[in-house]
Amino acid sequence: MSASLGHKKIHRHELPEGEVLCEHCTAKCCRYFAMVIDTPETVADFDYIRWYLLHDKATVFKEDGDWYLLVHTVCEHLQPDHRCGIYDTRPQICRDYTTKDCEYEDDWTYDFYLETANQVLEYTEAVLQKKGQSIRSPKPPLLSIVS
Repeated sequence: MSASLGHKKIHRHELPEGEVLCEHCTAKCCRYFAMVIDTPETVADFDYIRWYLLHDKATVFKEDGDWYLLVHTVCEHLQPDHRCGIYDTRPQICRDYTTKDCEYEDDWTYDFYLETANQVLEYTEAVLQKKGQSIRSPKPPLLSIVS
């Protein structure tokens, strides 16, 4: 019985003996994946991050000094009851995952989180801009009026 089926979400420490935490979860771990990315240091590095965020359902966050690309996407084998449809043949990364430190009780908050390409531009400008200079491309000259 999961929390989304109308039951009160229990806290991890209230889990009855013999039950599995996943029985009370909405499968957060099956609704995204995050990959460590190199810490950006140059305008070109930040431009790659801007490119990531031009794609739907992609965000970037920092945690404990590491940068991550986060893709909000649901595993194709997640069933409506929040269980795995290929549990017996699931990938090794899923087999290695435990509920010991999972996000069951997390509220999806990050100290540093970028959702849009424009946020990346603003952040890049704030951290890399030299005094009196802009990292943005110069404004192109106006086109001449043709009569």
